[in-house]
Amino acid sequence: MIDQLNNQEHPFAKIVREQDQKDGRELSVLNFGPTHPSTHGVFQNILLMDGDIILDADTTVGYIHRAFEKIAEHRTFYQITTLTDRLNYCSAPINNMAWWMAVEKALGVEVPKRAQYMRVIIMEMARITDHLICNSILGVDLGAYTPFLYVMKYRELAYEIYEEICGARMTTNMGRIGGFERDFTETAWRKIDEFLEGFPKAWDQLERLLMRNRIFMDRLIGVGAISAEQAVNYGFTGPNLRATGVDYDVRVAQPYSSYEDFDFIVPVGQSGDTYDRWCVRAAEIKESLKIMRQARDNMPEGSYHADVPDYYLPPKDEVYTKMEALIDHFKIVMGEVPVPVAEVYHSVEAANGELGIYMITDGSRAPYRVHFRRPCFIYYQAFREMIKGETISDALATLSSINVIAGELDA
Repeated sequence: MIDQLNNQEHPFAKIVREQDQKDGRELSVLNFGPTHPSTHGVFQNILLMDGDIILDADTTVGYIHRAFEKIAEHRTFYQITTLTDRLNYCSAPINNMAWWMAVEKALGVEVPKRAQYMRVIIMEMARITDHLICNSILGVDLGAYTPFLYVMKYRELAYEIYEEICGARMTTNMGRIGGFERDFTETAWRKIDEFLEGFPKAWDQLERLLMRNRIFMDRLIGVGAISAEQAVNYGFTGPNLRATGVDYDVRVAQPYSSYEDFDFIVPVGQSGDTYDRWCVRAAEIKESLKIMRQARDNMPEGSYHADVPDYYLPPKDEVYTKMEALIDHFKIVMGEVPVPVAEVYHSVEAANGELGIYMITDGSRAPYRVHFRRPCFIYYQAFREMIKGETISDALATLSSINVIAGELDA
């Protein structure tokens, strides 16, 4: 590895040589990864080591080259939804809903109350599956595999619910401008009830195995800590910010999709370390379950989509049998319906923080400019500072706890 760095004239290689000549102290360079299937190459961490202690780190992103934002500027609004799936693919429906809300803001569309509550159920379920993966995989990264198995069954059930609603599982392409493409079926409601009944028991088992486990606590407490001031300066949002003690949640600060109707607590930590990040996500899972139950019990009557025929795809049975519906379907999909000139920003509380969409439209078939504020891209910039002075094993736990989703690093 050092030979490769010498050829590339990497600064760490020069430091190693100079330190060796100065006092004979032997430093080393380590290419850290992969701790995740995409770590090697997609985001790279070159570490300057003194034994097992990290002196410095060189973190690199930008290997995916997805160019989501530029592609979006050449696609119609419906075609862009599939791009949002690939941002945080562990909670893709939240990305979908955020996109539709941004488009609806540009178009001035008022979404029916029922559709808003249906969106809340799906977004909170997506938040649960995202936190479930983060917290259980953190256990796996530390050698505790069993808790992971306790809860993955319910991620599968959540994916079955997505499939029942929209036909897809992981990259969902869910929803439409103004609501959903169809109402939830009886099977979907039955599986949602099954999730709400069974998952809390499985999550309690995971918490009993890990939360007060002495080994687990010793590995996480005080590790990868970041202060509230540092987190705010870096632009942290979501659980990683709230773990530092900053009480900020987009659902409360700028309510959307009727979140003001729901009673829930925003969990916050104190120390901003890896253990607090784990505990905040664990508490948020319980609050998401509470929100889902409220939405399920108080589901309003009415339509599951807004009355916007210029932008809402007609029913398939009419497309197959009526010429007018076929024409409308073609015009909407191909972007032939004029889009008003607008400049909007809309943000939601995604699983990892504030997911914002900034969009300018110029009246053409595609947005003039689109920018995604991806929370993972922002807080990964602090990883270097968070692991300085830590050990290799601490760096692994820290990376797992901040929940970097590679799809958000290079848009």
